[in-house]
Amino acid sequence: MKLITASDFKLTNFAQAFSVQMRVIGAILMRELHTRYGRENIGYLWLFGEPLMLGSVIALMHSGQASHDGEISPIALTVCGYTIFIMFRGIVNRAEGALHGNAPLLYHRMVTVFDISFARAILEAAGTFMAFTVLLGLIIPMGYASLPVRPLSLLLGVLYVFLFSFGIANIIIGGTYENRTLERLVHLFTYFMIPLSGAFYQVIWVPQPYRDYLLYNPFPQIFELVRYGQFESATLEYVNYTYINAWILGLNLVGLLMIRAVKHRIHMT
Repeated sequence: MKLITASDFKLTNFAQAFSVQMRVIGAILMRELHTRYGRENIGYLWLFGEPLMLGSVIALMHSGQASHDGEISPIALTVCGYTIFIMFRGIVNRAEGALHGNAPLLYHRMVTVFDISFARAILEAAGTFMAFTVLLGLIIPMGYASLPVRPLSLLLGVLYVFLFSFGIANIIIGGTYENRTLERLVHLFTYFMIPLSGAFYQVIWVPQPYRDYLLYNPFPQIFELVRYGQFESATLEYVNYTYINAWILGLNLVGLLMIRAVKHRIHMT
């Protein structure tokens, strides 16, 4: 008869707890889908239809611009930039007021603020990434882009965008729950980040000394990584993985501490 050690018992408990939390997050995700898009099948198309239309319009607006690089067309640059930026904007904007409509879920012992935040972020990320994939699939046959030359780097860049956005979203959830003034600044913040994100331009186009100032913000470095994954001529000259990882770790640590603290201040009616 095999004896069960303490480490085996802890591992089993962890696996069971993880499985339960994944089911909880899945249930919240489905609830969010029904709440936003209704229960009709066609409603789910808006999950990626909205970012798809936004990305298409912005790409068309930039289609007449001259290319700074022979390989990188303005349309491809915009699709890889703004479509991914929509992920950041959606996750961050929806963090404001996230708990007001979902506070009753916290009556259930297994539901946490993290579960609510993570499910909403995953929903935004999934819709945006599907829109990006569809747009890329449309412009490749038209000759405006090619398949990603370094797909793993592209996926890592998208993951960085998600983690960066998720950390900021949790900080916003914790900081705006009882502060209406801060809530009003969230949308302003995302608009302010558009020119600072590096989504519409390559860092090398920015003259000195402004380029060095810009790189204190990790977001342009993340978009440089996204472009490195998509375009053959893109480089990692302005990408510092250690700096990006430190920012993401710091933002998510602060965010997790803030949503942990806010749970005790939530008024459930």
